[in-house]
Amino acid sequence: MSTHTPTQTQQFVDKIGRLIINWRFPLAIIFLCLTVLLSYTATKTRFDPGFTKLIPVKHQYMEAFLEHAEKFTGTNRIMVSLTWQGEGDIYNPELLSRLRKATDSVFFTPGVNRATVRSLFTPEIRYLEVTEFGFMGDVVIPSRFTADKAGLEQVRSNVAKSGQIGNLVSNDLKSAMVQAELLDIDPETGEKTNYAAVAKHLENIRTELAGAGVDIQIIGFAKVMGDVMDGLSNVLMFFSIAFVVTVLLLWHYTMSIKLTGLIVAVALLPVVWLLGTLPLIGYGIDPMSLLVPFLIFSIGVSHAVQMTNAWKLDVLSGIDSKESAINAFRRLAIPGTVALLANALGFMVIMVIDIPIVHELGVTACLGVAMMIMTNKMFMPIILSHLSLENMALRHKPTNEKHSSFWWSISALATEKPAKISVAIMLILLVAATWQSRNLLTGDIGNGVPELHADSRYNLDNEKIVNDYSIGMDVLSIYLETRNQEEACLNWEIMNAVDRFDFHMRGVDGVQSVATTAGTAKRYVSGNNEGNPLWRTLQRDPIALRAGAQAARPQLGLNDNGCQTINMMVYLNDHQSTTLNHVVSEIKSFIEKEQLTDAEFRLLGGNAGVAEATNQAVEKAEVQILISIFVAIGVLCWLTFRSFTATLCVILPLMLVCIMCNALMATLGIGLKVATLPVIALGVGVGVDYGIYIYERMQHDLNRNIPLREAFYQSIQTRGIPAIFTAVTMSVSVATWAFSSLKFQADMGVLLAFMFLVNVLGAMLLLPALAYLLGAKAVVLKSPKTQEACDVNKLSADDKA
Repeated sequence: MSTHTPTQTQQFVDKIGRLIINWRFPLAIIFLCLTVLLSYTATKTRFDPGFTKLIPVKHQYMEAFLEHAEKFTGTNRIMVSLTWQGEGDIYNPELLSRLRKATDSVFFTPGVNRATVRSLFTPEIRYLEVTEFGFMGDVVIPSRFTADKAGLEQVRSNVAKSGQIGNLVSNDLKSAMVQAELLDIDPETGEKTNYAAVAKHLENIRTELAGAGVDIQIIGFAKVMGDVMDGLSNVLMFFSIAFVVTVLLLWHYTMSIKLTGLIVAVALLPVVWLLGTLPLIGYGIDPMSLLVPFLIFSIGVSHAVQMTNAWKLDVLSGIDSKESAINAFRRLAIPGTVALLANALGFMVIMVIDIPIVHELGVTACLGVAMMIMTNKMFMPIILSHLSLENMALRHKPTNEKHSSFWWSISALATEKPAKISVAIMLILLVAATWQSRNLLTGDIGNGVPELHADSRYNLDNEKIVNDYSIGMDVLSIYLETRNQEEACLNWEIMNAVDRFDFHMRGVDGVQSVATTAGTAKRYVSGNNEGNPLWRTLQRDPIALRAGAQAARPQLGLNDNGCQTINMMVYLNDHQSTTLNHVVSEIKSFIEKEQLTDAEFRLLGGNAGVAEATNQAVEKAEVQILISIFVAIGVLCWLTFRSFTATLCVILPLMLVCIMCNALMATLGIGLKVATLPVIALGVGVGVDYGIYIYERMQHDLNRNIPLREAFYQSIQTRGIPAIFTAVTMSVSVATWAFSSLKFQADMGVLLAFMFLVNVLGAMLLLPALAYLLGAKAVVLKSPKTQEACDVNKLSADDKA
């Protein structure tokens, strides 16, 4: 039997462990009461999606967007398109009748801004023409419209003169659309707009009006959220599958129903506490951050397995449950707490991105990890102190003579030649992953929304609308703010600048169409001159410019009263980062060449403008996040081990895994965005768990003058095998998500399975090699005074090994 001199920290941990066990009854009652209360409040947790939560509010683009958001809409838009599948075009009684009903239904959509509802049946949609009697104009579809042959031909003529082909009417005249904008606050209820109710209402429109030769396509942020929330049953099913797989593998590993139940319960406890806390602090769960509770559960399983394994080794060696619980706490309190703090830092650091949903995600994850410190390091030892193993588990009692040739061969990585081979392989992987990660794009990749599969109803609807119309959901708004102008739309210099911008952007790759006051005014001027294209121009004289003054109506959404601000809308083919970067660079290039004395261009608005600002915020913060995470974890590791060698042994595998994760995302076509940020934080967090647990056990033996290979072998037996089991268990569990109907869950399943496995491989195969090559050795922490050797009852199973 060997003895050791405990440090002041070890003495403190030992006192805390004994204090927890001595006060286990009142503490258990407190924990149980807290669980009951938070379980009740967890039933009040709500889904809380919101468009404005995705906006980086302090970005310069969003400052302009928020300033003009009340005057100009176009961000949180819904589009309902009715397509005629029979012979002919939309000018038939059946489709127009259903278009009228669709317009009325959209008008009564929860949270809709009714002033923005647009279709051929709304009074804002008018036409203008010049006849021998002078100017004539009216609504496109008269109030006394009858669907006879003459009435239909009149509507056809009016639509052609209204300039709505490509906008509210498809270019092939086979579809007609209803457009509207949603508000964040429902004007009827005064509460946040319920996106689930909006999506359900829109789907009811499809159900009621589709058929008889009419097909309906619906797109918009609200519909995306609705489809995601409809897929929650699918998400919960795969969560349940992952849960069952985890339970079965835990039982196979522990051969104890009691320990399996305890691990699962303690891993679920911080999730329940977290869900119960969210309503108390005014938070809900955004569908895009729905994976956070499972991430908390995954980390909880990892730590619970380590704690129960430490307790089980002591019990099987003959120590009673109470003392084994104290030993398990003493042995794992420091590495476990440091690892959990590293997890919390990983989630906290992503909050440098100034987007509300990221802040919510960071706060939610940090709260879950903080609660895990209480449940895993306090509540679990209390329960373990009362627990006894079943006969089945006792029959699997290990013997001191038992020696694994397989794990002993793995421990050779802590010797010279295998260590060099391991590091060489690491360098090869590092170069390959770095090369591939150059292809990682920021933001969404592909057409439609990446949260749903390409063949989903929403993405198919989006594809058809983009192909049939000259507009779509992806729109950039550029604001021209005028100064010292009463009627800026009658100022030729300003209107000419708008016209040049219109002309310039129409030739940019990735631009579908452009809508500006100048372009509309030219069309009106041409209409006033028998449609002659030679008159489609702007006159220099303010009086002559009045010929196109109808284009300056604020109801069209292209300018405000007096044209104090002019909204220039650029419709894009998609909102991929390559498209956005190219179009925005062209916009900036044009603006740099313009010299206006009484006006200023400001970027950007529209939902594509929000996407560009978000991409820039994520891209800018990526390096900051990685540097901050590794610096913070490095400091924690150094404070724990007091060794730069130990710190490097833990940090370097994490860096490799991060780069490999980026390479995998680039290979799978997954963009770096808000929804994928938790994977990076989790990858670092889980890797830290494995690294700290394994190296802490190695250092424990190195301080007792045990050779490095033997120290690593003992670490494998006590810490490494549980870590491998946890990684395999969670990998198998989340790998089932690959079959989810929600693409973002399928992507997360693949990434998480990869991260779990590669992290544990890094800790098992690379960490010992680095420890050997960097010269890992004992680190003696000085105590203020010499203490007597530990009492025999205080010795852990590790000391007895």
